[in-house]
Formats: sequence, structure tokens, C-alpha cells
Amino acid sequence: MERALALAKVAEALGEVPVGAVVVHAGVIVGEGYNRREIDRDPLAHAELVAIAQAAKTLDRWRLIGCTLYVTLEPCPMCAGAIVNARVETLVYGTRDPRAGAVDTHYGIGKGPPLNHACVVKEGVLGERAAAILKSFFAEKRQKKNTP
Repeated sequence: MERALALAKVAEALGEVPVGAVVVHAGVIVGEGYNRREIDRDPLAHAELVAIAQAAKTLDRWRLIGCTLYVTLEPCPMCAGAIVNARVETLVYGTRDPRAGAVDTHYGIGKGPPLNHACVVKEGVLGERAAAILKSFFAEKRQKKNTP
């Protein structure tokens, strides 16, 4: 999670929403990313998706069974769906997203027999630090918007 926080700060420095993500398999980082939506002009360039894509290339498989995804912010519905579909075994996130978070609504789907997959979810890991980065970023954006 420390690495995910460092990646969130990279995103923040680039003017992106500060979210970082790291995929770990057998104790080794196999994928990482930060929000790149504005940089890449790509609505799909969320930190989680960038990290999942890199992990899939590193492991040479799209099913990320045995992997843990660390992300600083609770995944949105799109990212939550990708995490379930990639068969990530464990999701660890820092802080909740009150506007677009999808953990409570999304992770029940993976527990039924049709998908034969359950994603373990752990929240609040370094949550205060993750929340502080986001709070600072959005406070600065509001201040710039309201400054003549």
C-alpha cells in the first residue's frame, strides 16, 4: 500500500486524481499504475485498470488468481467489474469513495456458482493517508476554481 500511495502522489503531481494501484503475486509486484485519464485522454486509464493490464502482461495470463490488488481509493463500478472479471483474489483499498464507490454493490456477484470466484475485500489500509491526499487535491482544485 505504501507503493500505491507513492503512485497516487505521482498522479497528483501530474494533475490527475491521485489514485495509485499495485498488483502483487507471491510477494512480488507484477503490475502498478496511477490515474492517467487526462494524460492519455483515455476514460479507461484508471489506476486499477492500468495495474491489472500490466500484471496480465507480466504474468502472461489475464486471470489474476493468486493476486492482491492494493489501491488507494475504493474502486468505481467499472473498475470493480474488471477486478471481478480478472479474478483478483484480494482487494485492499485505503479509503472509501462516497460518490462512486462500488465495493458494497459489486462484490456479491463473484460469490455465486456461475462465476466460481470470490474476491476478499479489506478496507481502510493506510486509509487516513489516502484520504488526506485526495482531500488536499480536491481542496486545491476548488480553491483554483474560486480564485478570480
